[in-house]
Amino acid sequence: MKANLNKKGTAFVPKFIQDYKVLKKVVQELKEQGKRIVLTQGVYDLIHEGHALYLAKARSYGDVLIVGVDSDLLTKKRKGPSRPIVPEKERLNMLLHLRHVDIVTLREIKHGLGGLIQLINPDVLIVSSSTKDFPKKDVAMYKKHAKEIIMLPPQATTSSTARIRTLTIEGAENLAREINKLTQDFLEKIKNS
Repeated sequence: MKANLNKKGTAFVPKFIQDYKVLKKVVQELKEQGKRIVLTQGVYDLIHEGHALYLAKARSYGDVLIVGVDSDLLTKKRKGPSRPIVPEKERLNMLLHLRHVDIVTLREIKHGLGGLIQLINPDVLIVSSSTKDFPKKDVAMYKKHAKEIIMLPPQATTSSTARIRTLTIEGAENLAREINKLTQDFLEKIKNS
């Protein structure tokens, strides 16, 4: 497989590379072409404006943006049993349609949080300051695998966690109203019996 960007330099064919051996080879070819490789990784659940702005900002630091997407199992391990909301296949497909993303790959539990970083050895590693299980103090351990590490703040006020919390609260409030109505109806029936 020959690694070549298209004429505009923003799309990569194939854009999804699941096999890490193939990914490593493609990255090596891109580096030999003098391309500056940027890597970021995460869940990308309920993709929103903040994700798009974050990825656009990440892409601005190099020529090729590689995005590692957490598998469903890795997401459950990192975020809890109720996550992800959106299955990995759909999350991968959404990212494949974003113009700032050049290559997408899947991170599995067996890869660990640093496995993709070690495989790619990016010129720039982009991390989010809002990622709780990738604390600032741990970023230093990846300096031997990335020439530069940039920590970006959230790019919008929206977050997947906040949206999920809102939906959960709304659902709980609706359930409470329904239970209250059923209870009142039941009590009224008993009273009138």
